[in-house]
Amino acid sequence: MNMTGPNHKICLMLDKDAEAAARFYTQTLPDSAMGRVQLAPSDNLSGNAGAVLVVEFTLLGMPCIGVNGGAHFQHSEAFSFQVTTETKEETDKYWQAIVGNGGKENMCGWCNDKWGGLMADHTAHPDRRIGSGRRGGKTRLRRHAANEKD
Repeated sequence: MNMTGPNHKICLMLDKDAEAAARFYTQTLPDSAMGRVQLAPSDNLSGNAGAVLVVEFTLLGMPCIGVNGGAHFQHSEAFSFQVTTETKEETDKYWQAIVGNGGKENMCGWCNDKWGGLMADHTAHPDRRIGSGRRGGKTRLRRHAANEKD
């Protein structure tokens, strides 16, 4: 076992657009960065030779890979990221990033992005958590401004 660095990675299986999703998340979330992009050496179920197959990135300080696995990989809420926000403005910044990048507002104060990434919940005070919940490849973001105590 390699004890000089993390020996684990979070794997996000996507239908397609792993590189675009990784770029969006690394540009939106703190302590995040893009890594190596690996291309498919030959035609496969999720794309043609030369298409993006695997994307390495760091998200919220955690090593991750995104894999374009094809349409048979769908997201669920069984996995989520969480980040704590300090203010309503910080949560709103994430909300605007999601909705402004092709996402859409949903009922009950949630919004969905294109791939499945961020959720905000302002019900906890003083901790305000933002995480990712996946349902049908959509990101869930929730705001509870009525419970906000600034």
